[in-house]
Amino acid sequence: MLPTLVFDIESIPDVPGMRRLHDLPSTLTDDEVALWAFAQQRIKNGTEFLPHHLQRVCAISCAFREGADKLAIWTLGEIGDDEPTIIQKFFELIERKTPHLVSWNGGGFDLPVLMQRGLITGVTASRFLETGANDRAFSFDHYLNRYKERHLDLMDFMAMYQARANAPLDTMAKLCGFPGKLGMDGSQVWPAFQRGEIAEIRAYCETDVANTYLLFLRFLAMRGDLDKAEYAAELALLRDKLGAHDGAHWKEYLAAWPQ
Repeated sequence: MLPTLVFDIESIPDVPGMRRLHDLPSTLTDDEVALWAFAQQRIKNGTEFLPHHLQRVCAISCAFREGADKLAIWTLGEIGDDEPTIIQKFFELIERKTPHLVSWNGGGFDLPVLMQRGLITGVTASRFLETGANDRAFSFDHYLNRYKERHLDLMDFMAMYQARANAPLDTMAKLCGFPGKLGMDGSQVWPAFQRGEIAEIRAYCETDVANTYLLFLRFLAMRGDLDKAEYAAELALLRDKLGAHDGAHWKEYLAAWPQ
């Protein structure tokens, strides 16, 4: 298999940024600043979902598949790493491997957040931003091209690029017989972060990557890139890799994934 990187990010409100933008009183706690921002956004758009540039990246999880049997699922960096370190590690991985990227709504959320937050935090992303000036192979197929597969936003593709047809990752995973989300969803990341539950956020992000990877394998089978035996072998490889981890989230995930 060509080097393939399935990825997912988790984010929290950029409280320092909002303090700077709105000159908020220093007496306000981080939670009060976030609640104020959620309320302002709800008044403006009817939803508490903050703009991409105000989403501070707190975790990026990856599933990397390469060669005959190389498969790894992990979260970039260490628990104590700051945002620029985490984002830089993601772009450095692309720099080293030039993988095909796969995401679920990565074109609509994850990559715009990584681009905007990368600009804010001052990271370098040479390979990711290549569009042919230095490598002609990227002239028509680069990571920013919505309709090519150097980055495949599987949600966008399966909806035929029609936003009204978008389907949630959790729903699609469960309908396909995969575990889906377990114990946490995106709305719970900020409260978990405030409680210092960074390990739990990273674990949640990893299971989202596993769900996305499983849907990608199902897509490859649907498209005829994997026959039945190859598809079964890929599922078995993932089970083996997850079973070799000692994380409680993987034990729960495997228990929710019937043979």
